[in-house]
Amino acid sequence: MNFNRKLAILTLAVMLFTLTACQNDDKIEAQRTTNNIIHVVTTLFPQYDFARTLGNEDVDVSLLLPPGVESHSFEPTPQDVLAILNSDIFIYTSLEMEPWVSEVLKNVDETKTTVIDASVGIDMIASDHEHEDDHDLVEEHDEDHSEDAVDPHYWLDPNNAIHMVKTISEALIQKLPSQETQIKARQNTLINALENLDADIIRAFENTDSKTILTGGHFAFGYFAHRYGLESQSPYAGFSPDAEPTPQRIAALMKTIKETKAKAIYYEELIDPRVAKIISEETGVKMLLLHGAHNLSKQEIEEGVTYIEIMEGNLERLKEGLGYHESTN
Repeated sequence: MNFNRKLAILTLAVMLFTLTACQNDDKIEAQRTTNNIIHVVTTLFPQYDFARTLGNEDVDVSLLLPPGVESHSFEPTPQDVLAILNSDIFIYTSLEMEPWVSEVLKNVDETKTTVIDASVGIDMIASDHEHEDDHDLVEEHDEDHSEDAVDPHYWLDPNNAIHMVKTISEALIQKLPSQETQIKARQNTLINALENLDADIIRAFENTDSKTILTGGHFAFGYFAHRYGLESQSPYAGFSPDAEPTPQRIAALMKTIKETKAKAIYYEELIDPRVAKIISEETGVKMLLLHGAHNLSKQEIEEGVTYIEIMEGNLERLKEGLGYHESTN
């Protein structure tokens, strides 16, 4: 199904469910008045995690992505659209990541629902799947870019995550002014943890033999690589889960592994790592997860995994694969 047809179907769904949303307004407003709970709808896991941490028991946060669903192939259902229209706050990643949002926003009543583009104020970088340290900055929110012209995975730089935390905190305070002190206290705690994570990552890459991440998947860590002076190589040319790598690119990656004596090939969460498996079998290198934090598995959700825990796990696996050694200083 092409993108224009998807948008047409989504538009129809929005029109049908807007009527239902309007009919439910009185009931929803009564519930809000009674329990003073703010209903927040998010599109990706980082916003979900930050909003639930900042709002604590004063917010009811939902993640549109069902457990285990790969984010790039996600299409909202009519029920998802209704949830957005009935929310107090709707937080999305960016129009580059979620182009379907533009159609939904045409029907959102912004006197009731605060809409937050979590990428506002963040410098978006051009996608580049081989030399992430050579990114050119691009203007923010240029809707005319093609799907792969802009890398939408900005949340994987902890400094951008800090910016997201501040943006979400401001929105929550606007809806819950009586909780401003508590929300700001949680914001400061979360920012301190993210700053410590950033410092840990900087120290780690000062002591690795390699600065090149070799991945058998769609490389989502462009912002991460840009921040920490790393390079990457992937057999994929884009972020679409339907894209296929060419045999030439796979062969080139295998050659790089042999020439650099790499220790690992990385794969991404929630996608069959078949290319990484082929490369691992042919070269003998270990397969290691590099979790992009788009979404969680059912088990991860049940365990209450956080963004910071995901990034700490990534750091440990990067240290393993890139040849980390303790500093002698």
